[in-house]
Amino acid sequence: MRRLCLILLSVGPLYLGLAACSSPNPYVAASAPMPPAPAQAANTFDTSAYPAPVRDYGAYRNWAWRNGQLPAGTAWADSAQVAEAVSGALDQRGLRPLHDNRPPDLLVSADVRLEKRLKQVQDDYGYGYGGYNRYGNGYGMYNSVPIVRTYEVQVVVVRVNLFDARSGQPVWSASAETGSQGSLSERGDALRQAVQKAMTAYPPS
Repeated sequence: MRRLCLILLSVGPLYLGLAACSSPNPYVAASAPMPPAPAQAANTFDTSAYPAPVRDYGAYRNWAWRNGQLPAGTAWADSAQVAEAVSGALDQRGLRPLHDNRPPDLLVSADVRLEKRLKQVQDDYGYGYGGYNRYGNGYGMYNSVPIVRTYEVQVVVVRVNLFDARSGQPVWSASAETGSQGSLSERGDALRQAVQKAMTAYPPS
């Protein structure tokens, strides 16, 4: 009888656990239906989901001034000088100006402005002392003290902007700067060199 009681006592919790597991689950799975897509979704293309297409710069063959206007001039260089420098740089890269009513491939704008820069120059000034010993040989000690001077200079910044004529989107832009000093002819040479420097990276690789 003692063994029977022990067996019943050990088996009892197992039956209780099984009975608890067989009880109904109070949690019921339920889901709401997905809302319908908006009407404009069928006609909307998400461009952010796709990489931007590679731009074919070789397709650009000719150009015209944006809004039909020459670049604005300044007291340092007039409008005609800026236009001539930009046109020459574009021509060297195979881009020809249009002089008729055909639609161009590119629209071009350019601007020239004067800006100020801070420059630093380090000068080394030497100092020392010397003399002669009883053998007649000279001796001495020399050193240098670096002196940093900061001064303001004026530079000319030239920027060239290219736009796709069909979409109006900017496709390329660059700038370069040059010194603002010199005669009228020297300014013209500096302007052309600055534009050439700005156009060096076109077309981008």
